[in-house]
Parts: sequence; C-alpha cells; structure tokens
Amino acid sequence: MKYNRILALFAFTFVGAVMALAQPRISSNKETHNFGQIEWKRPVTVEYTITNTGDKPLVLTNVTTSCACSVASWTKTPIAPGAKGAITASFDAKALGRFEKTIGIYSNAQPELVYLKFAGEVVQEVKDFTKTHPHVIGNIRTDLTEIAFPEVHRGEQPSITFSVVNLSDRPYEPVLMHLPPYLKMEKTPEVLLKGKKGTVKLTLDSNGLTDLGLTQASVYLARFAGDKVSDENEIPVSAVLLPDFSKMSEQDKMNAPAIRLSETNINFSSRLAKRSKASQDIVISNTGRSPLQISKLQVFNPAVGVSLKKTVLQPGESTKLRVTIHKHEVAKKKRHLRILMITNDPMHPKVEINLKR
Repeated sequence: MKYNRILALFAFTFVGAVMALAQPRISSNKETHNFGQIEWKRPVTVEYTITNTGDKPLVLTNVTTSCACSVASWTKTPIAPGAKGAITASFDAKALGRFEKTIGIYSNAQPELVYLKFAGEVVQEVKDFTKTHPHVIGNIRTDLTEIAFPEVHRGEQPSITFSVVNLSDRPYEPVLMHLPPYLKMEKTPEVLLKGKKGTVKLTLDSNGLTDLGLTQASVYLARFAGDKVSDENEIPVSAVLLPDFSKMSEQDKMNAPAIRLSETNINFSSRLAKRSKASQDIVISNTGRSPLQISKLQVFNPAVGVSLKKTVLQPGESTKLRVTIHKHEVAKKKRHLRILMITNDPMHPKVEINLKR
C-alpha cells in the first residue's frame, strides 16, 4: 500500500511537471507605441502583433483599456504555437495635450495579465512629423516603407491608405511610378503645399493576380516633378492570394486536411557563426481527414534554399522540408528570411516559416 502511494505521488508530480513545461507564452512585437504629435479629433490606430512562443494554443480571453477614449479589438480564435495574432487599439484624440494609455491583455498564459502602452500628444496642427512619418524619401516623409496585402481572396478589392508630408519649398504632387496594372491609386488632395499632409490610397484588384501565393513588385514615390526611379524612392509591394474556401460546407470543413509543422521559427545564428551554410529539417504532417496539398512553396531571399520531398500528404502522413541558409548570400538582398506555403487546409491556407540568421 505504501509503495502504491509513493508511485501515485511520483506519477502526479511527473504529470504536473510536464504540464508546467507545456504552456502558451505571449510575446508582443512592441510594449510601447509612441504616436508623436497627432491632430485634434483625428483618430489614430495602433496594432500590436502577438506571437505564441509557447507550445500550447494561446487564447486571448479579454483586452481592456485604461479609459473610454480608446477601443481595442483582438484575435479571438486560439493562436497556435509559433503563430501570430493581433491586438488593435484606436484613440479618438478628442482632448488636446499629452496622453499615455494602457492596454491590459488577459490570456491563458502566465502571467494571466500583461500590459501594453501607447502615448503621444494631441495638437491643433502637427509640426513635428518625425514620429508620425518616420520614413524620409527626399523632402517627402511617409508613414510606411512597404505596402502589403497579406491575405487576399479572388474577387476582393482591399485598400491601403498611407500618409505623405511635403517638407520641400514648393508644391508637391504625390505620384507613384511603375504602378502595376492590378493597383489603382487615389490621392487627397491632388497637390500638397509646403508643410502639409495628404493621403495616398491604393486599391488592389485581386482578379489581376495571376497565381496563388505571393506576388511582389515595386513602386517608386516621385520626390519632385520629373523624378526617376532609384533605390532611395522604392516602396516594395506584396500581395498573397489565398484559395477560396467560401463554398465549403461545414461537413467538408470537418473532413478537411490539417497541416502541422514541427516548428515555424528557426534560428540559424549560432550555426552560421561557425560555418558558411546551415540546414535544418522541418517535419510537415497531415493531421486531418483528407489529402493535404502544398500548392505553393516560396522563398524571398537567394540565401535560402528549400527541398520538399512530397507535396501531397495523405491523412496521418508526414514528410520533411529541408531548409538551408547560405551565409555569404544573406546580405545581397534586403528581403525577409522567410518561407511561404499555400495549402488546401481551410484553417491554415497560408503558413509562414520565419528564419533568423
């Protein structure tokens, strides 16, 4: 009897230790966001990217704000290990003066509650654009350096609006050169006077994208009339076209394939410190009920090589994806070290693998 009690106590302790090790972990791309100067009564929005760095699904159960003047929305579905979610906060800017607000995030991770912040100053007229428009293109400032449509379905026409400021000594007309045929540009106003701010709206016609997966291009923001294209005024544009699952029935979704990866974040830094290239295998499994099709596998840097043994996996089947990084090729192109997969898993049609050198 005493032996059984000891064995039961040992088993309980072991299970508890395993449960303690297996848990979700919450990580944000930033803890504080500084808006700088913003215009009175012109609402602004900040988005925090949340990553589950643990080994169990992360659930954001609630998000609160420190005052009634900010509204938060968040990813309400479970965030798988290695996957990302988002928290968005909007500030109404109805009161002049400096502000600092807090966002409380409740989750099933430990600690249960963590905080993010945003701050800035509401003014009648913005004169300091270093925070709101940190990117300099000649005498023009913008609030972005790239344009991305991360998830688009055929037939959709999503839009992205970004802001430009004219800090030159003459009137300025925003123009995007080498605009692809699937993008339409609108600007407000047509001409910006010195020190004034305007907006550029880009609308994507997804029917103009030729294939699933990532389509990349570059547009060039003219710095003055008659400007030419160069690295200095280049703005990369990307769009990821996904399969359309809108006509799938609930029964079809229950019987759909389900992709699982052994890991989605790989750090090669220690290995590349000692050698010119490094490789690692990722196990891809189909835990669903029908065949899994990997229809697209893309890399965005010549330093990255991939080798996939099989593109169709039957239920319960696995395969290996070998990822190789060549150290001397990394710096030649300033592109993300990541891998994109497009699948017929309706829950994960887009799978990203992030690589760190």
